[in-house]
Amino acid sequence: MKTYLEFRQKRIENKATCKEETTNILQEIDRNKHLQAYIKVNENAVNEAAVADKRFEAGNPGPLEGMLVAVKDNISTRSMPTTCASKMLEKYEPVFDATVVQRIKAAGGIVIGKANMDEFAMGSSNETSYFGCAKNPVDTSCVPGGSSGGSAAIVAAGLAHTALGSDTGGSVRQPASFCGVVGFKPTYGRISRYGLIAFASSLDHIGIFANNIEDTALLLDVMSGRDDMDSTSANTPNTDIFNAISASQQTNSNFKIGILPERMLQCCSHDVLEVYYEYLDKIQKSGGQLHEIEFDCYDAWVPTYVALTTAEASSNFSRLDGIRLGHRTEKNIDNIDIVSLNRGEGFGDEVKRRLLVGTYIMLSNPSLQYYAKAKQMQQLIKKCYAAAFDKVDFIFLPTTSTSAFKTNEKNSDPVSMYLSDFFTTSANLSGIPAISLPLGKSKAGLPIGMQLQANLFEEEKLFAYSKKITR
Repeated sequence: MKTYLEFRQKRIENKATCKEETTNILQEIDRNKHLQAYIKVNENAVNEAAVADKRFEAGNPGPLEGMLVAVKDNISTRSMPTTCASKMLEKYEPVFDATVVQRIKAAGGIVIGKANMDEFAMGSSNETSYFGCAKNPVDTSCVPGGSSGGSAAIVAAGLAHTALGSDTGGSVRQPASFCGVVGFKPTYGRISRYGLIAFASSLDHIGIFANNIEDTALLLDVMSGRDDMDSTSANTPNTDIFNAISASQQTNSNFKIGILPERMLQCCSHDVLEVYYEYLDKIQKSGGQLHEIEFDCYDAWVPTYVALTTAEASSNFSRLDGIRLGHRTEKNIDNIDIVSLNRGEGFGDEVKRRLLVGTYIMLSNPSLQYYAKAKQMQQLIKKCYAAAFDKVDFIFLPTTSTSAFKTNEKNSDPVSMYLSDFFTTSANLSGIPAISLPLGKSKAGLPIGMQLQANLFEEEKLFAYSKKITR
């Protein structure tokens, strides 16, 4: 398990250098090409590492100095491609860095490369990538999850210290669970989305993968805070969670923990339930008070998510027409809709499916009002969560209903694939922070993650308690 904090301590003690670390990891990336976790590796990384060494030697390293960060390929990086793992944007190279990338670089972090993903973040397995499915490093016959599967696989395989992903309905937490790493989604607005290529703007979050809570906190502290380039960015200062959880000697154990009624757990495998109840027992023995939470509208979580995301994607993707932006056909055919041809060639099947559904939702009979009804349901989901957090400090629930499934296992059943996100979509719909923690394994040795959810902007409390239960 590779962590940035361990490397930083070695660098401070002159037992390692950033240049050596970067060179070693680049060699590991080359040896693990079969994982298909990276789309592009930063060819200037070693030179950037040498600059980081000079800052250490001068005694003024940044908070992330020498941290090697893989960036999901839908987050803009200047002088490096940002393809969204698609043919449509295969040749797109942004002229600017996303705000999160700017802040990481300013803090001394190094973007080691761009991580594989489901095409335009549409998928739950990484199998929709134009560049081929990333593999789960724990068992390469299994998927790493999606849509940020490449980022999760990179951290799990030790091919970077940390990684960034995007989470629209669980796309950080679900692959984190499948690959056995920490996966964190912040409160909506806590981290700027400027430079993230939008899937569904009202639900998209930039999240973090790491091998421990401390590295996750370090990245969050650097990336958080108001950004004038993002109108949805919350007017809050940068967090200081790393120092807070490092200074705290004792974490309160007497929290009220919300748990799900048994009927909501019926879709879970025996392995997942075993880990879930094992940790509930540990929480209770350490002083936690368990309270069953009623979510009256839980059966609407996934349908609401699908309606909102497909409708918003239909709008967001209208600019990808091959004329203003994106793939341009090389065919020279008269009397044909050039935009249809560009989009037909540029988008994969899953993207087409979701765009068609979203366009239907937005253009169907006004009396049906699918989008308006989905927005109303989202408000009910938010009210359910607000009522729950009036009674409890956290909600503890599985991240996924099963461990990682086999490649091609669900490709013929899109609905089954969407239901992979059953336990994660509600956090996006309500905007609350949530974290997936690697707390167990299946009988086959595959990782199983459990999820903690907290109230809006209570990341510090969430991280402190996560650190306690992962010791």
